[in-house]
Amino acid sequence: MNTDHCLVERDGSILVVTLNRPEAKNALSPGMLLGMYRAWRELDADDSLRAAILTGKGDVFCAGADLKTMGPNQRDDEFQEFMKEVPDLHWQALLRHNRPMKPLIAAVEGFAVAGGTEILQGTDIRVAAEDATFGITEAKRGLFPLGGSSVRLRRQIPYTIAAELLLTGRNMSAQEALDFGLIGRVVPKGQALAEAKKVAAEICETGPLSIKALMQMLREVDGSYSEAAALERELEIGQPVFATKDAREGPRAFAEKRKPVFTGE
Repeated sequence: MNTDHCLVERDGSILVVTLNRPEAKNALSPGMLLGMYRAWRELDADDSLRAAILTGKGDVFCAGADLKTMGPNQRDDEFQEFMKEVPDLHWQALLRHNRPMKPLIAAVEGFAVAGGTEILQGTDIRVAAEDATFGITEAKRGLFPLGGSSVRLRRQIPYTIAAELLLTGRNMSAQEALDFGLIGRVVPKGQALAEAKKVAAEICETGPLSIKALMQMLREVDGSYSEAAALERELEIGQPVFATKDAREGPRAFAEKRKPVFTGE
């Protein structure tokens, strides 16, 4: 198992997670999955980290599962040992559930298909290069997108477009993905990571307690809540923020025309 297939680096308060199999279009491997799982748990555990960026090495984000290694005789005993301790390690790695309670930003260059688009749906903010390509192609291979796309995609973009992508396996351009809201920004080729870092830097300048409460709302309160129940939960989560030192520092800094110095208190 090659753990170098996922590079995890700190850039100040930002964790940069890079899928590192450019020779295989960053197709998922056991080492890559383990690296992502560990990165997400580190992000949650370390209070000095404010956000994470997920990107791919080279000119491809992720081409999904490595179909060449999916045969019945393909087995990674080392990875299986890790899965004995965490049976759903692969799903957590792919952000299917147990997503970090901190902002996740995707920086996409080139292909983000199959598992690449599935991981994307687990992120919060998405930046893509103008040549990026998206798609849920599993049906074309006689497979099923178990990373959550049959549930999430139709909640994130119009139902009819989601159904078309799932059922035909066709690809979607960056512009189309932007038009339908699958991604939020399109930038020139080669600039996705730089733009994602700008967004992450903006997040790092905000109040950490504000972001913590907002992420709890984003993770916890979904479409299954009625509006009344969701608004009640918003008060429960958001109102305590106003009793913090940071909530006093923000308006004070605004009045004094300076940047606030947040302490997370």
